[in-house]
Amino acid sequence: MYSPTIQKLVDLFSKFPTVGPRTASRFVFYLMGLEKEEIDELLESVNNLKKNIKICSYCYNLFEGVNDLCPICSNPSRDKSLLCIVATETDLTTIEKIKKYTGRYFILGGTISTLKRADVEKLRIKKLEERIKKYPEIEEIIIAINPTPDGEATALYLERLLKRLNKKTTRLGRGLPMGAELEYADEETLKSALESRK
Repeated sequence: MYSPTIQKLVDLFSKFPTVGPRTASRFVFYLMGLEKEEIDELLESVNNLKKNIKICSYCYNLFEGVNDLCPICSNPSRDKSLLCIVATETDLTTIEKIKKYTGRYFILGGTISTLKRADVEKLRIKKLEERIKKYPEIEEIIIAINPTPDGEATALYLERLLKRLNKKTTRLGRGLPMGAELEYADEETLKSALESRK
């Protein structure tokens, strides 16, 4: 059993996605080996995260700046007729890296579990509807959700919802294998999936 101070940190790190108690304890013991200056730098960076990072009022991406819109949404050269729905910020970043998509985004904030329909309430579904109704220039909505069981449940839910709004709805082509995560897809596969959307 660890001392209360160490255990408290282990418990905090265990709350991170995909981090279990064993990995969390490794983090703590790694921190114990750092110099005071390195710990101070880490603490300052964590504090700055909450102080400097904002959420875009259009797509919900995280960014630093003085405006309410992130650099993507405030870029006048982006195609306002295209809206790409992604589950997370990392999915947006992954698509941006291939430099093939020129439209704007909407970050849903997760997916709907096939077992928990209550997840719908936690996502930005209502905000998405409002966004589409408020901006009539949106002509095509691309659903770019991971092709996992939860991702498929989310995509089907979105397709039903968007059908009522009379907008062209497409999904990424099947260049992505079932069960794959966008974050780990190679650039060529992602390019192919984006280009062969239907």
